[in-house]
Amino acid sequence: MSKILLSGIKPPHNPKTSSPVSPFLRKLVNETIHILKTSDQWEESLQTQFAESQFLVSDVAHFVLDRVHDVELGLRFFDWASQRPHCCFSNGFAYSSLLKLLARFRVFPEIETVMGNMKMAEIKPTHDALSLVLRTYADSGLVDNALELYSVMVKMYDCFPSVYACNSLLSELVKRRRFDVARNVFEEMVKRGDGETLFADNYSTCIMVWGLCKEGKVEEGRKLIEDRWGKGCVPNVVFYNTLIGGYCKKGDMEGANALFKELKLKGFLPTLETYGAMINGFCKEGNFIKIDRLSMEMKERDLNINVQIYNNVLDARYKHGFAVQAEETLKKMIESGCQPDITTYNILITGSCRQGKVKEANQLLEQAMKSGLMPNNFTYTPLLHFYCREGEYSRALDLLAEMTGRGYTPDLVSYGALIHGLIVVGEVDNAFTVRDKMVERGVLPDAGIYNVLMNGLCKKGRLPAAKLLLAEMLDQNIPPDAFVYATLVDGFIRNGNLEDARKIFNLAIEKGIGPDVVGYNAMIKGFCKAGMMKDALSCMNKMRKERHIPDEYTYSTIIDGYVKQHDLDGALKVFALMVKQKCKPNVVTYTSLINGFCIKGFTSRAIKTFKDMKSRGLEPNVVTYSILIGNFCKERKLAEAASFFELMLKNKCTPNDYTFNYLVNGFTNCTLDEISNRTGESEENKKSIFLDFFETMISDGLIPRTAAYSAILVCLCKNSMVRTALQLRDKMISKGSSRESVSFASLLHGICMEERSHEWKNIIPCNLNEQELQAAVKYSLKMDEFLPQGTTSSATKILQSLVEGYKSCDQQVEDHRIS
Repeated sequence: MSKILLSGIKPPHNPKTSSPVSPFLRKLVNETIHILKTSDQWEESLQTQFAESQFLVSDVAHFVLDRVHDVELGLRFFDWASQRPHCCFSNGFAYSSLLKLLARFRVFPEIETVMGNMKMAEIKPTHDALSLVLRTYADSGLVDNALELYSVMVKMYDCFPSVYACNSLLSELVKRRRFDVARNVFEEMVKRGDGETLFADNYSTCIMVWGLCKEGKVEEGRKLIEDRWGKGCVPNVVFYNTLIGGYCKKGDMEGANALFKELKLKGFLPTLETYGAMINGFCKEGNFIKIDRLSMEMKERDLNINVQIYNNVLDARYKHGFAVQAEETLKKMIESGCQPDITTYNILITGSCRQGKVKEANQLLEQAMKSGLMPNNFTYTPLLHFYCREGEYSRALDLLAEMTGRGYTPDLVSYGALIHGLIVVGEVDNAFTVRDKMVERGVLPDAGIYNVLMNGLCKKGRLPAAKLLLAEMLDQNIPPDAFVYATLVDGFIRNGNLEDARKIFNLAIEKGIGPDVVGYNAMIKGFCKAGMMKDALSCMNKMRKERHIPDEYTYSTIIDGYVKQHDLDGALKVFALMVKQKCKPNVVTYTSLINGFCIKGFTSRAIKTFKDMKSRGLEPNVVTYSILIGNFCKERKLAEAASFFELMLKNKCTPNDYTFNYLVNGFTNCTLDEISNRTGESEENKKSIFLDFFETMISDGLIPRTAAYSAILVCLCKNSMVRTALQLRDKMISKGSSRESVSFASLLHGICMEERSHEWKNIIPCNLNEQELQAAVKYSLKMDEFLPQGTTSSATKILQSLVEGYKSCDQQVEDHRIS
């Protein structure tokens, strides 16, 4: 993106400096160069030429070196000239011309030698020569060399590099994200400028604005433009493009859109880069209405959408869950004059694989190759992952062979994709087989692949094999990285082997591979799991000393550790520290605190913490709700338990077996008085569908356990959680706690609420007799009471029609008997 944004402002070429040259001197220089290029006896020829000339070699040397355009000839001439009698290069012109020649051809070792010799001889290079060398260093990526020369020019030679050299240095510093150094150079450029000489121009400012935008400091970049306005800086569309790109990158489309409108008001015409940045920003938001408007605007201005923009939009459509027709997309692109590239096909292949359309993905691969495009790692990776996910390991291996047959040699990334896919589905041994095959074919695994294999072994609990794999890495001189050590530490912790985890953790430190945040978190989790809270805190302090900032996982793990040790004060102290360090608590943090309050019997504080979490925009998870529901059941506050259960379902949080067990056990062991007594409750509790159905079923003679299960089922279906309800119904049947009339009525309600009433027979076949159907109608009508006033569900109508069918059938039997 950076190259696109800066493409509108090109650094001007260094102006060629020239000295007045007499016709005779020009002829002498040209003849000298001709002799160097053509004569085998050039030394004798040059000696004769200069003996007959009125000029000394030292007078002519820098002209020759400026015009020779051949490093080898230039060095040859300089060595010869410097050895001539009466030759003096003390003015530095010849040396400087040689430096410029070496810089143009980027012969860096010789540049260092020449500059060293000049320093020893106390000969000062010209400003042009130093600036060109500095610029060459920067353009070649040798930023440290460029900075060193910059310092030498300023401090030793008391001169400032040319604006062109400084711009090259600025550009390289920003690319390498060395923003502080770049800012110092830019500020010095501005400081050195005056009314006549400008050391900071449009390009300088644009580089700094681009750098600030990369840091996310778009407003600061905008202010810099305003400050530099008229001081060697005349803002143009490129500045707007840079700022718009910065806003889009940080997700501030409001700011980008405001600047986009300002650009037009100032009389600038948006370029392809402007539209590209805006569309890319809206792609991240999934705002396809705005994307279509911008695309239409581009069409009206005869700006063709390029392949990069098409690819961004296409990728965004997949990511935001929109349907994409691959063939139609390709056809539309080609018709609009935009030729799809390999990235286009990669996006389509990835999307097809995610949708399970592997046949389409393979067809796209063939089509890409027929179009003359060369597949890359990203082309084959989604196919390899698909085959692994589907368990088609032999097909995945065949694909590797197919790649080879097509002239594409599988590389580290291709093998890595296959190994990763196999590990994900738990096929650890097959992953090692692939590793062996890649070694046979001369592709050596890197630390990343070892890490994936290590992860697979640890998840399977095969820790001795993981240790052997670490030893193998060390034998193969493949240094394990922080991820490998973190994986091993986590693996030993999960398997309850704290001692070996600690040894691996310390080994990483001994090897000079300081654990990162993930590694420290794994070790802290181990200490907390073992109840060693002092060690956990000590580990976090050491983490800080190593300049790793504890994250929400670090704090949440320690807080949960204190809670499990029944040390609520310790948990609250760590929570206070977390807030003080400006680390935002997450759902896990709050859930641990809620659990701690519940364990201590501080229910009111648990509810207050729950409300505080929600006020901060954090949605409670199944663990949060289950802890509170379990606590209410334990305290015999069954109305509150039912209320939180219904709130959980309303917020689309799917309950688990723990949730069900808390409710069933709580309501099974209760007395009828505890259910009936709802004085002092909120209106929401008094209208609880759970409590109403539980009481009704108890009155109908159901045992509390069956009534509790059935009430849960009713609530699930009311909230359109039919899949979870069906799974629970199966468990109820296996435990003998099912009331078929309630189950059927509630499930039918859920199916109808999901607007699938036409397929209810395929989901819940009806095995009820007439009496059970009558009971089902009763419960269905009761569920209708919780629908909007005056509404009757199609479920009740279906049940009533089934009852009418029974009556009609009975009447026909009776009529047949009488006749």
